[in-house]
Amino acid sequence: MTTYQSDMKTISSSEEVVFGVLSDFNNLGKLGGDIDNFHGKFKVLEYDAESCLLELNQFGKVGFRIVEKTPPKSIRFETSYLPVEVNAEIKLDELSPDQTQMQLVLYANLPSILKMMLNKQLEQGINILADLFEKLLNNKLT
Repeated sequence: MTTYQSDMKTISSSEEVVFGVLSDFNNLGKLGGDIDNFHGKFKVLEYDAESCLLELNQFGKVGFRIVEKTPPKSIRFETSYLPVEVNAEIKLDELSPDQTQMQLVLYANLPSILKMMLNKQLEQGINILADLFEKLLNNKLT
């Protein structure tokens, strides 16, 4: 299993508030059009409280389902529509009552050839997603 970690991002809100928003995909609706077609990278197709389906440009559909919540520190996801096993996690760490650090982690079980082909894209992709969360959460929670 290969691990990809985003850079640490700072959200200007408490850990509990950030966890509450990220642990319920229904909050995608509250973020509205801000999240759709983020820099042309993906589009949200459907979502409910525990799962969402995205369409990634030049890749196709990817589904995420929440499989474990550890309030207010982490949220674990499993994916669907992918040809390999990939899981993800959002880790939170409160720095102060109004600042929380967030990091996205991707765990991918990739054959060697796919790892060589996709390594750079996965490293960039996890940081693009972390940047999106940071931007959206800081815009909506402050």
